[in-house]
Amino acid sequence: MRAIACLTAATMCLSLAAGRAAGQSGPGDAAHGRELAERLCTNCHVVKPEPTGPVRADVPGFPSIANRPGMTAQGLAGAIIIPHPAMPGVQLTVQELRDIVAYILSLKRQN
Repeated sequence: MRAIACLTAATMCLSLAAGRAAGQSGPGDAAHGRELAERLCTNCHVVKPEPTGPVRADVPGFPSIANRPGMTAQGLAGAIIIPHPAMPGVQLTVQELRDIVAYILSLKRQN
């Protein structure tokens, strides 16, 4: 239980730090984020609006992630900074992180 509380606190701190860092630099470049995602994330995730290859049923695609209720830039940044166990730890600059987040959020359906 204590480990879960520590992990939750660490996630919140890193999410807040990512949000502050995101506020200090320019806005994310969704086009560059798409290029990065196509290079770094396609081994596991569908990164384009429409799947173009095999899809892993156990890994959500970027359009699905973007359209989760309540999804925010800070939430995405936190999920990338503190990845889930199966996700490789990819080292990104703050701007690269912002770019990938901007790309994922660009996939959000407009209702």
